[in-house]
Amino acid sequence: MYVWETEVTKRKVSWLTSSLLCSFLILAFLLADTRPASALPRVTANVHALPAFARKYGMPCSSCHEAWPKLSPFGQSFKDNGYQMGNDRDAPIFQSPAYWPVTFRITPIWHRESLGRVQVDGPGGPNSAETRVTTHGFDWSGLDFHTGGTLAKNVSFYVLPSSDSTGAFHFESVWARLDNLLGSSWLNIKLGKFELDNLLSEKRILTLSTYGGLYQNYHFQPAGETIYKVGIGDNQVGAEWMGHSKNDRTRISAALLNSNDGQPNFTATNGAEDLTTGRAYNGFFAASQAFEVGSLGLQRVGGFALLGQAPTYFQYNSGGGGLAIPGTAVGNKGYYRAGFIGMWYIKKVDLTTIYFHGWDSAFLGTGTRAIDPLPTGAKGPTWNGGLIETHLNLNPQFLLLNRVETVRMSRQALAIDPTMPFIAGTSVPSSNFGDTDVATFGFRYYPFISSRAGFAFHNEFSIFRQRRVSSTGNDVTNSSALIGFDFAF
Repeated sequence: MYVWETEVTKRKVSWLTSSLLCSFLILAFLLADTRPASALPRVTANVHALPAFARKYGMPCSSCHEAWPKLSPFGQSFKDNGYQMGNDRDAPIFQSPAYWPVTFRITPIWHRESLGRVQVDGPGGPNSAETRVTTHGFDWSGLDFHTGGTLAKNVSFYVLPSSDSTGAFHFESVWARLDNLLGSSWLNIKLGKFELDNLLSEKRILTLSTYGGLYQNYHFQPAGETIYKVGIGDNQVGAEWMGHSKNDRTRISAALLNSNDGQPNFTATNGAEDLTTGRAYNGFFAASQAFEVGSLGLQRVGGFALLGQAPTYFQYNSGGGGLAIPGTAVGNKGYYRAGFIGMWYIKKVDLTTIYFHGWDSAFLGTGTRAIDPLPTGAKGPTWNGGLIETHLNLNPQFLLLNRVETVRMSRQALAIDPTMPFIAGTSVPSSNFGDTDVATFGFRYYPFISSRAGFAFHNEFSIFRQRRVSSTGNDVTNSSALIGFDFAF
């Protein structure tokens, strides 16, 4: 036994040594020929993974996670059932008084951020030149403070106070759910602020960097839009019905949501979102089906749609029209996002694919009030997007990851964008204005897998390009590299 444990320990040390060596070589390469700036961008990660559940049921985290925090089919079923196994351990009164279902997660990191075509003062005067600004150094992510589980049989909850790296807290999740009403797995009602029930979860994403740490398709809006904000990857406020078959192969859900992108008290956080403080609602719908394919395992396909409205102006103002009265935003105009998702498993490789489509009303696309005439030739902007993400699980402790995302505008709100100086008065087409490409790759190494804590040595690089959005009409290319210790307890 001692000899076997010694060999295992040696292998783990060898993996960790190799990983560290690879990381420091990457770091040395990235530090070459960089121009440091005075401040580092904030990097945060809000991902749901609770070692508290593993402690509660006496199981390793790998029971519910293919690669922490990504869920396995068993973990998805456990979540859908209201964090219940169907045994005596589900109820809080059967737990030891010392048990507290709490998990802390934070990630100390080294990261490098490179921003292309930043406007700076030049020979021609203020903001007359563009340059690349690169920053790098040691940092840390925000803190996630997870607590969740059951209040009683078939009554589950989740609360996630989350801070940025300065310690400023907000509530990322606050919800309670009535599970298996009338004894049926098809009747589950959730109320509060929660993640949308989409098949590909942004809150369980394996990447952490500035450009790779979110799904760009979930948050894409045509370049230049400021009248409203929406993100399928953002937690939203509302009520949700979700139903699933006993074996969790078939899942379906519908949610009624506030239209202010998850902000409290019908308010918003900045000027670009002020018009989302109205009286509109959004609807989100998702469904998926899983099926076995021989020895390849469980495959799953699904679809989703977000149908929304956003106001375009305030009904009442004060102070001579300079101060809008909160809660009086009106002139709602529609938008939608829809897509299809496939999750495919081939031995040690899992592959996720998405086709994404979006449309905004011409009023939202051009920033026009509903009571005003549209600009000549205005149309509702539309776009299509795609995602391919692969994970290669070399063994339960080492995972290689890669993701490519693309967004292509199929129709601009205006054929020629008059707000851009390099287009105004010319015949330059703007068909690709705002098109986006993102590529992300890296690896995660898990030195141990236990029921007490989670730990991953994380390495990642992401490059982001958006077409013709600089002040001079050129493409902007940014990149982000990250090396860190991602841990939860």
